[in-house]
Amino acid sequence: MTKEELQERFEFRNVKAEEADQAIEIENICFPPNEACSPKSMTERVSRAQETFLVAVDKETGKIAGFLNGIATHEEAFRDEFFTDITLHNRKGKNIMLLGLDVLPEYRGQGLASEIMERYLKREQEVGRKRVVLTCLDEKVKMYEKMGYKDLGISGSVWGGEKWHDMEYVL
Repeated sequence: MTKEELQERFEFRNVKAEEADQAIEIENICFPPNEACSPKSMTERVSRAQETFLVAVDKETGKIAGFLNGIATHEEAFRDEFFTDITLHNRKGKNIMLLGLDVLPEYRGQGLASEIMERYLKREQEVGRKRVVLTCLDEKVKMYEKMGYKDLGISGSVWGGEKWHDMEYVL
């Protein structure tokens, strides 16, 4: 889809508290059980870090098609506790630690993930953030490099028993 078609089809905005159940369901579709955020942690993120979520809502159905979420922090290095401890979120944090990019299967291959990411990075730059950091599996490195991220090598993260790459985007 073109940018114009994406803009026409989707509303891009912060998540709403009442959308926690949708976010949990989407997370469980998009990630295997060992990697997915727990319902408790996702509910806490939705209620306490709405400003670091960006959802794409299908205007036709009113349902979330995909989202990006993270937490803000002054910390520089990604660590697994960001996934489970919402008290590490600092609204004024200079960095964002991304915790998940989720796009439902029926919306993939249309440029939605790239559009969500591009809008997210622009928004975080506008509010004065300095860096966005994420972890990804080997097979996703090239996708994130196309989005402008730099591969920093193997992460210290062992989330879900996997081997991750730290990826960084300097705003």
